[in-house]
Amino acid sequence: MTTLNDRLPAFPWDKLEPFKATARAHPGGIVDLSVGTPVDPVPELVQKALTAASDSPGYPTVWGTAELRDAIAGWCERRLGARGVTHQNVLPVVGSKELVAWLPTQLGLGPGDVVAYPRLAYPTYEVGARLARAEYVTYGDDPTALDPTNLKLLWLNSPSNPTGRVLSKEELTRTVAWAREHGVLLFSDECYLELGWEAEPVSVLDEEVCGGSFEGIVAVHSLSKRSNLAGYRAAFIAGDADVLGDLLQIRKHGGMMTSAPTQAATVAALGDDAHVHEQRARYVARRTALRDALVGHGFRIEHSEASLYLWATRDESCWDTVAHLAELGILVAPGDFYGPAGDRFVRVALTASDERVAEAVERLS
Repeated sequence: MTTLNDRLPAFPWDKLEPFKATARAHPGGIVDLSVGTPVDPVPELVQKALTAASDSPGYPTVWGTAELRDAIAGWCERRLGARGVTHQNVLPVVGSKELVAWLPTQLGLGPGDVVAYPRLAYPTYEVGARLARAEYVTYGDDPTALDPTNLKLLWLNSPSNPTGRVLSKEELTRTVAWAREHGVLLFSDECYLELGWEAEPVSVLDEEVCGGSFEGIVAVHSLSKRSNLAGYRAAFIAGDADVLGDLLQIRKHGGMMTSAPTQAATVAALGDDAHVHEQRARYVARRTALRDALVGHGFRIEHSEASLYLWATRDESCWDTVAHLAELGILVAPGDFYGPAGDRFVRVALTASDERVAEAVERLS
């Protein structure tokens, strides 16, 4: 019988606790730049929509209301350049992390099946494969170099967490064609797509990328970052109707329902672009200040053209960098949390208040 430790990796964030204690002891208090959790207010129109739907005594549906499906389909067409999105091409999920962690299991993958994801990646891709007892492999810059034998699920992540790297339209087009050629299901994690700074992120659902067909491809999107709704668990997937239809049936049996108030809030959030522009402006200012301060302090920034992070290095062990910054009262995430290839980098989040970011900049300067 396998134990939990056999099935899951160690939870990496526990290793940060001593450094968090050091940072907290700083006379000016801790500046926590280690996690990507939003700190700014939920937009007022979203709060109002949630409140208006709060008297919801009945069970919500897994597929969501018709209004929600309309909102998701319309947003995909308007924002992603997708064409012909119907209700059969969309499905709400209870936050994107839940989807990532349980997708291989819900797809029926198991021993002998292979899941692939970037070598620098959000740890939950590996967790999902391990929960299903499937095999997993990582890839570098080019997923089409993978051995397609037994490869059943290919994860893309653009913009990347942790590096902020953005895949070009040409790279996406080539990968979609390769996955279709080899019968590999492609899921593209695009949760940071609306947060491009030095590059314009593109979806796999873009008509020029997918050729106007959603066959074999699904995009994953979240409102956690664009609308500060991490606490609402508001996310959705869009793409291949056959894949989503099967997932809908499985999720019905599993009771994986987005709450009715959250569904109403999602409709409001997807229908409004103004609050997204306001939030982007906040992040641009924080990013500029932190980037300049880090470079001035001797860091080199790689990629980071999008997302909510700066991928920074002093060309030393990531844990030496974590320790150095903790002495300044600044907590960051070590790069090896995201794979061995990140062992000389740290991930610096933009998700702190203006006051805390200014404090970090002063300390770095």
